[in-house]
Amino acid sequence: MDWQGRRESSNVEDRRSISGGGLAVGGGVIGLIFVLAKFFLGGGDINDLQQLMPQQQQQPMTAEEQAADDQEAAFVKVVLADTEDVWTQIFQSMGKQYTDPTLVLFRGSTTSGCGGASAATGPFYCPADKKLYIDLSFAKQLRDQFGVKGDFAMAYVVAHEVGHHVQDLLGLSARMDQLRQQLTETEYNKYSVRLELQADFYAGLWAHYDQKMKNVIHPEDIQEALTAANAIGDDRLQQEYQGTITPDSFTHGTSEQRMYWFKKGYDTGDFNQGNTFAPGAF
Repeated sequence: MDWQGRRESSNVEDRRSISGGGLAVGGGVIGLIFVLAKFFLGGGDINDLQQLMPQQQQQPMTAEEQAADDQEAAFVKVVLADTEDVWTQIFQSMGKQYTDPTLVLFRGSTTSGCGGASAATGPFYCPADKKLYIDLSFAKQLRDQFGVKGDFAMAYVVAHEVGHHVQDLLGLSARMDQLRQQLTETEYNKYSVRLELQADFYAGLWAHYDQKMKNVIHPEDIQEALTAANAIGDDRLQQEYQGTITPDSFTHGTSEQRMYWFKKGYDTGDFNQGNTFAPGAF
């Protein structure tokens, strides 16, 4: 993705210099898949994760690590700026007004409107305060733990979380929160999968229009996003993490589903084709 020298979003809270010691890094995407889905709509306290994972003190960065972290921060700020441009245009075409979310960059741990946030939970969106939370060590984890190469994997992550913000603006987060109070965990998980796959579709839709508006995305970027989507499918993570696959506990969708919906958004560029809640959608 061509990003250097381009506009960076000003809707960013950089807390990296004030973040405290965090949960032991290692839950990462696995924590996101198996735990965070129960909290990201604001109905729970992510601080509860401290009961599941041991604490460790955040280690100071070397100068080289700090430089890499700063470059990653600049990149996600450019991606966020692009999401602002794209979603403003899409909402205008629907006769609606888009409100920009805020991106919170932190290191180790911080607080959110949905409770505590930590590196172990992975990136997430909090509807309570309309903010995206990202510890940039997640990019390193994608590379080192899951073999996901290239910068566009993080662009996909940011666009996916912005997709949750879009859902929130359209009232879906509130409806999902109501469903959580009414359904069993297994029943609710099925809706959670549809919610996550729609956010993947919105990430692909953003990439479609970002390329159309700015001509900054390359074919290999899309492959990097698909590789990331494949790496964090429920089935793949469960197989690697626990050795078995239990579909009733899926909360984000399989690798195949995540890749399919991202690609559908990118290929069609049609907002109306992203209704993953429709009967027969998959």
